[in-house]
Amino acid sequence: MKDLVRKRVLVTGGAGFIGSHLCERLLNQGCDVVCVDNFYTGRKANIAHLIGDPYFEVIRHDVCFPLYVEVDEIYNLACPASPIHYQRDPVQTTKTSVHGAINMLGLAKRTGAKILQASTSEVYGDPAIHPQVEGYWGNVNPIGPRSCYDEGKRCAETLFFDYWRQYKLPIKVVRIFNTYGPRMHPNDGRVVSNFIVQALSGQSITIYGDGSQTRSFCFVRDMIDGLMRMMDSDDTVTGPINIGNPQEISVRDLAENVVMMCESDSELVYVPLPEDDPLQRKPDITMASQHLGWMPSVELEAGLKSTIHYFQSALRAH
Repeated sequence: MKDLVRKRVLVTGGAGFIGSHLCERLLNQGCDVVCVDNFYTGRKANIAHLIGDPYFEVIRHDVCFPLYVEVDEIYNLACPASPIHYQRDPVQTTKTSVHGAINMLGLAKRTGAKILQASTSEVYGDPAIHPQVEGYWGNVNPIGPRSCYDEGKRCAETLFFDYWRQYKLPIKVVRIFNTYGPRMHPNDGRVVSNFIVQALSGQSITIYGDGSQTRSFCFVRDMIDGLMRMMDSDDTVTGPINIGNPQEISVRDLAENVVMMCESDSELVYVPLPEDDPLQRKPDITMASQHLGWMPSVELEAGLKSTIHYFQSALRAH
């Protein structure tokens, strides 16, 4: 009888870093999971351990094109999320955010599914207020090298709220802040994965700028908890809601911590700061706490330890 009432959940970008953890958690909670990915940045290795599960299926598909499946809930995570990957093909990045949102919203409208958009802290640009609250409209360069991602995600949020107003579609919008953990792409150019891979390989640690810029890092397990709480929240809670860890650390301090934890003798090397790279990034999570009862629980040291262990195994395998 249980199979007859299994919730059927679609995860776009399901073979990605966050998507694969979400698929795994949904399966563990008794859902029937459809993972959709075009494998541009998603990796089969991230979901290989799920393939034998009879309630897990994978569809190779690009969300820029319509998809016809029957589902109860949709998590729209499809989009390259690191600057190296989303700047490699900026036109496709914008299409993935905008056309992908249109296609997934159309699917939700047809099936009556509840749909969650994985938006990003990048909608705030290089913020003029700190920490960032959901009511802040952002400080974004609309024509810079990061605009394909920043403005693509901003436009996706616009579409979600227009579908909500125009069609009464049940939507959820979450703004994801820096997330890290096992299954990060080793070449995604993000500071956590960069620093760990460099430290473990004995390479110099490359720090952009003087390293005084700050970030706030949320462990992937906490992020998945936040996304699922948002999906399960009352229909009146549409968001946008920040999900991230407000514990702030400078990039230089992070590098020093990683070198120490990896027992590495890598040296810190400073290189120029990329264009439009934000100097501060810290979420105000008051809304997540109030509406979702969500707070991150994994301390940075514990999360880094788990992530380092993952990369040690991954590097050994290669």
